[in-house]
Amino acid sequence: MSVQSAAADVDVDLRQLFASLARNWLRILLFVLVVTGLAFAFASLATKHYKAETQVEIAPRESVYTRPAGSNNDGDKPILDEQGVATQVQIISSNEILKQVAQKLGLARLREFDETINMSSLSRVLILLGLKNDPMDVPADERVLKKMREKLNVFGVEKTRIVAIEFSSEDPKLAAAIPDAIAAAYIAGQGAAKSESNTAAADFLAPEIADLSKQVRDAEAKVAAYRAQSDLLMGGNNATLATQQLAELSTELSRVRANRAAAEGTADNVRKALQNGGSLDSLPEVLSSDLIQRLRERQAELRATIADLSTTMLDNHPRVRAAKSQLADLDAQIRSEAQKIMKGLVMQADAAKARESQLVSDVNQLKAASAQAGEQQVDLDALQRDAAAKRQQLELYLTNYREAASRQDRNYVPVDARVSSPASVPSEPYFPKVGPIVGAAAAASLLLAAIFTLLRELFSGRAMRPAPGARFAPIDEVAMPATARQEPDASEPSVRLEPAVASASADRGVETQWPEAVEEPQMEAQPRPVAEPEPAAKVEPAAEAQSVAEPEPVAEAQRPRSVLGEIDIEKAAEKLIASGAARAIFVSPEGDEAAASAILVAREVSDAGLRVLLLDLTASGAASRPMLDSGLFPGITDLLASQAQFSDVIHADLYSDCHVIPVGTADPVRAMRAADRLPIIMQSLTTAYDLVVVECGPADAQGISRLGGEATEVFLSMLEPDDEVTKAAVKLIESGYPDLTLVTPLGHEPPGTPGRRSAA
Repeated sequence: MSVQSAAADVDVDLRQLFASLARNWLRILLFVLVVTGLAFAFASLATKHYKAETQVEIAPRESVYTRPAGSNNDGDKPILDEQGVATQVQIISSNEILKQVAQKLGLARLREFDETINMSSLSRVLILLGLKNDPMDVPADERVLKKMREKLNVFGVEKTRIVAIEFSSEDPKLAAAIPDAIAAAYIAGQGAAKSESNTAAADFLAPEIADLSKQVRDAEAKVAAYRAQSDLLMGGNNATLATQQLAELSTELSRVRANRAAAEGTADNVRKALQNGGSLDSLPEVLSSDLIQRLRERQAELRATIADLSTTMLDNHPRVRAAKSQLADLDAQIRSEAQKIMKGLVMQADAAKARESQLVSDVNQLKAASAQAGEQQVDLDALQRDAAAKRQQLELYLTNYREAASRQDRNYVPVDARVSSPASVPSEPYFPKVGPIVGAAAAASLLLAAIFTLLRELFSGRAMRPAPGARFAPIDEVAMPATARQEPDASEPSVRLEPAVASASADRGVETQWPEAVEEPQMEAQPRPVAEPEPAAKVEPAAEAQSVAEPEPVAEAQRPRSVLGEIDIEKAAEKLIASGAARAIFVSPEGDEAAASAILVAREVSDAGLRVLLLDLTASGAASRPMLDSGLFPGITDLLASQAQFSDVIHADLYSDCHVIPVGTADPVRAMRAADRLPIIMQSLTTAYDLVVVECGPADAQGISRLGGEATEVFLSMLEPDDEVTKAAVKLIESGYPDLTLVTPLGHEPPGTPGRRSAA
């Protein structure tokens, strides 16, 4: 596809486009009035429908005074989460409740709910012709339920415990009565379910209570009989008598053992003090004796007397010696009393030891008795637990039975739902709304009419105008001076090469007016003799050839340009853009160096803003290597050999916005086996790009035959006007390419910064 089509050279004239609305205002107005009138007629004649809503609150209704004893609020609450409310919604819209309401209100007798009543003749005919199902084949109850479900909408109000019941009907009173009846039937059904549950509970508990009463009596009798048989007398702390006695004897035994140990220890201390001649003042038992205390006091008095006498008398004085003799007698008496105390402690220890032996014997006997009582107590505890469990269950059953029986007798069944907002008779229909319907129809018809008018104006082409700057400035023809003439050979056809830009410029000037071209200084190319190809082949006089040359400063030493009618890179690019060509095939009979023309032309057209792709079909990759700085990229051979896809072989030029498909790295022999796919590949590339430039190298007419198509231009690249170029041009013209154009890359200066890109 090429953007040089007419769509790329024109713009949409918005002023002209929207002016079409004003020109066709009458047609638009009539269309809007007709559609609005039809909508008004439909809204006025349509059957009116009324809608009413009843709201039911799902919440516990049990009073604090009637709540069963021992129950709490959380235990009695129903499941009121999102799933619980959804469950209640399904119960409200169940077939059972709808059937009750239909029977109560007699909906089967109304034509709104049963279409078999007063059926029209048209419907009967359609039924006979098989174009409509016979409603009589469906039972009457199902017909009514189907209609009710079509008009019923039950949903839970978001973030609340309220269920809304909506119903629509042609009768406003019926629209309010049906949701109220559905809510009443739902509440009655919930009450009946609770009443049935109470009755079932009472019927179940009565025989269970009788059985449990008998089982409790039997269990308690077994406990009493086993206790009497085992002689398990109970003492304090709810323990058997043997266990209690064992505890008391164990306490007494511990006390006796402590006394014995204390007596033995004290006796040993006194004995050691007497044997070692130590002081007896450190022993508490000796100091606690009254006699020893008095003897100690007498010792203190004698020591004081001796001390007084020693101040005036010598040690051998009779009075001093008598006092010392009395002091020695007192020490002997104290030691004698200590020995008596020691003997008393020994006797006390022996008595405690005897008591300990007796207590140990008694404790051992009580241990055996307590062990036997413990085993019997285990069995007794089991019997008591069984009796207690049965009694507890009996008491629970009795409580529940009394509550169920009282609710059944008093007919008290609080339902966990109530009607929070009953339905009111609607005064206005919810359908049809005349104002909104007519307004929407008017707005929609006005919008559709405006869109249709704009599209009609756009597709007719009247709203199009030439795009500014879409064309290039016209190319001036510069006549070239005549060159050396050679006599043509009668056997060889004459070759006349003319620049193809001249005809393109002429056609372009007729099509539309173009901006004035910028005048530039021009110079005539000097004639240059052409080498003779062969004696038998001669070229026509060069005076008949024309050349288009870009004005450029030329040094005096520069050689003159050729006169074979070639054009430069800029003129070739302008020719492709002006003609809207989708393909440009370049043939380079002089080899790889002449492939620079294809590269420069592709870059020049790409710089003009078009999407350009260069396809390199040379054997050496002369056209793609300068653009990619490498020859190792996948390319056309990989695509033909089915080793790569389009996205893998298309690469970006390193020095411009142009894309390039190199030769590739696949086996050329294998790739050429699929050469028949080249036309398909070329068609795909021309669809995606504005221009596809193909460098074919020194190919002939047969070689480029697969690459041609609609909007194709053929160029012959040349560096020197020698015989090889002339022969290649003659062969291409004779082979069906009379519009062949010669192009040379010599003297081309790429735009922008010097050195930005290179052709080769």
